[in-house]
Amino acid sequence: MKQLIQFLLLGFVWLLSCSSSTKEIPPQGSWTITLKGKVGFPQQGQIVIQEMKNVAEGGWQDTIQLKSNYTFSKKITLKEPGYYRLNFYNKQVINLILDKSDVEVNADGNSAQGFVQITGSPDMDIITKAQSMMRAFESSAEFQKLNQDFAVAQQAKNEAKMFELQQTYMQLAKANNDKVADYFKSLPPSLAVLNLLQNNSLDPDQYFETYAIVADKLRKDWGNYTHVKTFIEKVDKLKKLAVGQPAPEIALPNPEGQVVKLSSLRGQYVLVDFWAKWCGPCRKENPNVVKAFKRFKEKGFTVYGVSLDRNKEDWVQAIAQDGLTWTHVSDLKYFQSEAARTYDINGIPYSLLLDKEGKIIAKNLRGPALEAKLEEVLGK
Repeated sequence: MKQLIQFLLLGFVWLLSCSSSTKEIPPQGSWTITLKGKVGFPQQGQIVIQEMKNVAEGGWQDTIQLKSNYTFSKKITLKEPGYYRLNFYNKQVINLILDKSDVEVNADGNSAQGFVQITGSPDMDIITKAQSMMRAFESSAEFQKLNQDFAVAQQAKNEAKMFELQQTYMQLAKANNDKVADYFKSLPPSLAVLNLLQNNSLDPDQYFETYAIVADKLRKDWGNYTHVKTFIEKVDKLKKLAVGQPAPEIALPNPEGQVVKLSSLRGQYVLVDFWAKWCGPCRKENPNVVKAFKRFKEKGFTVYGVSLDRNKEDWVQAIAQDGLTWTHVSDLKYFQSEAARTYDINGIPYSLLLDKEGKIIAKNLRGPALEAKLEEVLGK
């Protein structure tokens, strides 16, 4: 735990697609706003405004003329809120969210790290406030003290103390994130909140309720908007794998070629463990899983390992090397594995703990956290 927490800076989630045509939108159902501002240090070249959309939806771009007093003003017609990029001479690029209000952007225009001031955009204000709230914990005295104490415990190889400090950190971080979640839930439909959640500024597993509430608001009022559709699809997919939901079935062959269903392990607490020989973090985590398995297997705990290897020899070799004496399955299709696609796996290690009925009760329990959860449900 060299660093206890990292905060995600704003990064709009989109695939870029721009054309050089002027934007033409039928007037019905559309509205016009004014984008204005001032450039501190004009350069040679153009100021370009670009709409950022999914590739399939296309996009547009247009130039903005700078006046002799270094100011600019441009009317932009919208039919839905959207993400935009304001490019000053290919020197400074500023991301914007445009909706119903006029926006003013003042910028240096000569450096990627140059001065920028955005006013009039409620969405940009939301992002600024949310990031400030998330950074509050990082700059707190409690956080600094935890980091110092953890470094001392790590140097002394005091695993018990390290685990204790990690638990304290998780409690404090959750309290801070709870405030952010409440803030998001209090807001009306907003691309700012959508963007922050798409960037997983809150853990979607731990804060699924927040994602669901925001998605319901967007579905009700903005359901036909381009970026909203993508977010709703994400949340609907998350819902299928949320804590409390039954784990989707997996039916893949074991090393002997026999198909073993996940549901065949019902009646036990099961860790569904996605891993692979080539995955360094997976191999480092395996001893923790082995320890938990040996400790709790007689109490009704087992593991269902799903390998994302491509080669059977590698898969079987890693099982033997790491002493993984539980159920293993794989179709040897890497991230194109049927199970990986069903569970929307984008990175490993990834695990889910299931109860005796096959419902998800926890996700990604690493290190001592897995044993702590098993103590909770199975006893010490």
